[in-house]
Amino acid sequence: GHGRILRESPRPVTTRQMRPQPLPALDDNYIWLLRDAAGRALIVDPGEALPVLEALDGAPTPHAILVTHHHPDHVGGIPALLDRWPGLPVLAPEDPRIAVASQRVCGGDQVALGPWTFSVLDVPGHTRSHVAYATDGLLFCGDTLFSLGCGRLFEGTPAQMLASLDALAALPGETLVCCTHEYTLANAAFALAVEPGNANLQSRVAEARGQ
Repeated sequence: GHGRILRESPRPVTTRQMRPQPLPALDDNYIWLLRDAAGRALIVDPGEALPVLEALDGAPTPHAILVTHHHPDHVGGIPALLDRWPGLPVLAPEDPRIAVASQRVCGGDQVALGPWTFSVLDVPGHTRSHVAYATDGLLFCGDTLFSLGCGRLFEGTPAQMLASLDALAALPGETLVCCTHEYTLANAAFALAVEPGNANLQSRVAEARGQ
């Protein structure tokens, strides 16, 4: 059903109070951590466990794991994390390929975890069951949207991906987008081939190269 709430949310949390932390993993993945004031974390798309275990060494038990889609580089670390924290909630889309899920979510759901309440968005395209999680000023979009690009169409159609990107584009402009691969320079090469005269694009590419 829709509107499922896992825990009561004691107060709204603004982006300024959030500390989304990217953990480099595998070849070019990012695992995301979001910590509350007490240091309890949400873990997003853990493709491997070690970066998470190292980052949360000595920290309180996490709130939950959020999963955007079924690919191994987004779920591969979950069994080891459940060994470390048995019973840790795992929220994932309706997809039998994500067998470790303890809570299924779909577009339109609202889920509360610690001080955060997330809206779940259906964003098919990269996979047919891909979801994203949005809260005040923050988006965990998995492999749907990247810096200067979007996800590869493995299962969905171009029309589905366009609709998904339109849904993300409708979020407030100041939304902090937390994507799960470092593809910026590769995407930049394609974008420059498409729009070589775009001054804003040239500036963004120069910034990315500097980083």
